Amino acid sequence: MREDTQDYRHLFVHDVPLLDVRAPVEFSRGAFPTATNLPLLNDEQREQIGIRYKNAGQEEAIRLGLKLATAEIREQRLRDWGTFCESHPEGYIYCFRGGLRSRTTQQWMREQGLDYPLVVGGYKAMRRFLIDELENSLRKVRLICISGLTGVGKTRVLRKIRHHIDFEGLANHRGSAFGRDACDSQPAVIDWENGVSIEFLKHRSRSPERPLFVEDEGRRIGRIGMPDCLFNALLQAPRAILQVDIEARIELIAEDYIVQSWPSYQRAYGADADAEFSRYVLDNLARIQKRLGGERYRKVHECFKTALEEFFVDGEVSGFYDGIRTLLEEYYDPMYRYQIECKQPEIIFEGPEQELLQWAEHYSAG
Repeated sequence: MREDTQDYRHLFVHDVPLLDVRAPVEFSRGAFPTATNLPLLNDEQREQIGIRYKNAGQEEAIRLGLKLATAEIREQRLRDWGTFCESHPEGYIYCFRGGLRSRTTQQWMREQGLDYPLVVGGYKAMRRFLIDELENSLRKVRLICISGLTGVGKTRVLRKIRHHIDFEGLANHRGSAFGRDACDSQPAVIDWENGVSIEFLKHRSRSPERPLFVEDEGRRIGRIGMPDCLFNALLQAPRAILQVDIEARIELIAEDYIVQSWPSYQRAYGADADAEFSRYVLDNLARIQKRLGGERYRKVHECFKTALEEFFVDGEVSGFYDGIRTLLEEYYDPMYRYQIECKQPEIIFEGPEQELLQWAEHYSAG
């Protein structure tokens, strides 16, 4: 039998499978990338036992729990846990504090001849570890921000650099007003923070002397807000600025936000895809209407509306180009230059994609 563990670093750095026996509502509020939720108690049972514990104490709560765990429920739980353990013999069990639920799970499994270890301290201790280690990572890791005007393809370039963390990929959002996907699905903020901290831990474990490249982000990526320690670290990090001419930027934006986004709307909405995709483009434009100003907004809105009609007929995206140009030259570019002036970051590189990638490789090598 493997022993129970408190080696949280090992669990996260090595992507160890985790059996989460908390209730589904707890799992949805925050979990870990390698965790599978196979609860001991469902949400309703957890609520009943919580009320009993509050009103009558632990002993009565345990008694109620045993009553709710009918033979049928117990058999189903054991079947699910057994399948997980057979598929992941290197894994561990955890509940919220590593207490009653995980030990009950462990005992039930042991009675069936299956020894499976648990995480001492449970979710609470692991979450605390990741919060503390994120701050520790930000003190130890050299960050380099890939920066540049909107549409230069920062994320594409970032993903070509060996040592990087893709904040937007972890957030499932492109980080702009037009950044959500067809299902508008993003992880819980806690899940995103856990994922980021784990990526830092992996970098420190595998390449502790190498700088880590990230994208220059605002405080929010869709609905996810960065913790202050991370956002402040980004503000202080030196910049490598990616330079791309305006024509290429326009084409990149049309490719990313129109051509590549459209198929996901077709899959998600079927016959209603045209209407939903139009809403995605035009409603997101409306989000920045006040900052654009009335005349610019009307101009871009009319352009995009006409372009969408053409796109649905023949797949042509060039109709969006004039509207994208207006957004870049009259809104996004002035805003970026203003922010750079305010931040006054240290700029350690400026150049096009291939030069930046070559520079990043040499810089990483020391």
